[in-house]
Amino acid sequence: MLTVDDVVKALDRLYPAATAADWDAVGPVCGDPDAPVRQVLLAIDPVADVVTQALDSRADVLVTHHPLFLRGTSSVYAANAKGRLVQRLVAGGCALVVAHTNADVAVGGVSDALAAVIGLAGAVPLVPGADPLTGFGRVGDLAAPMSLREFAAHVAKVLPPTPAGVRAAGDPQRLITRVAVSGGAGDSHLADAASAGADAYVTADLRHHYATEHLQSGGPALVDPGHWASEWPWLPVAARALSAALAAGGDTVRVRVSEQVTDPWTLHS
Repeated sequence: MLTVDDVVKALDRLYPAATAADWDAVGPVCGDPDAPVRQVLLAIDPVADVVTQALDSRADVLVTHHPLFLRGTSSVYAANAKGRLVQRLVAGGCALVVAHTNADVAVGGVSDALAAVIGLAGAVPLVPGADPLTGFGRVGDLAAPMSLREFAAHVAKVLPPTPAGVRAAGDPQRLITRVAVSGGAGDSHLADAASAGADAYVTADLRHHYATEHLQSGGPALVDPGHWASEWPWLPVAARALSAALAAGGDTVRVRVSEQVTDPWTLHS
């Protein structure tokens, strides 16, 4: 029977930890490497509701995109929220493994999944890595031009809905053909989107001053679907890839995707 360590190794083959940013915290967080695995749950955020789902569904491994301890910790004492999550996972026999920026840059990773669901053809890395197929973000072309207003509606249609919805910045009638994307927070790549000749840049967590300066300097239109929504399309892709990787060893593990909306914004008036 497959073990937690087998899952960790399979994930590392798909999304090598060595490709993660130097500030990131990826890989196993808690769990027994020798424990048997029958079921895996994938989610974006390691939050209380997702942990409850993992334990209620008897998952042996919870794989999340976002780290639980991005800045490290010296304690998992249950008097604080993150400590309680670790204690619940350990008591419930569920390991936690993280694939973050290593999943962002990978072939078949977060940005590839976002580009695919939006419908971009010929997508290539926006910021190439050491291997030209990997890197942050993607840039490609729509099958046919559409106005920014139409494109923002298209993005809202193909991504999972959240209370905050999709916001766009720029001339609503601007024609959009070439599109740059970066799942999650992407305002550090505003200049890269402009340099790539994009008509629009789809990313999240765009800040007021950065967005204003970018638009005033003639940069691409901006479409912000929210952090969680921009990364969620990777989960089904990762589930299929992990299932195939584990099945190659001759064992069957059920790999499921959490559809819980864990975007922190819960109300839009």
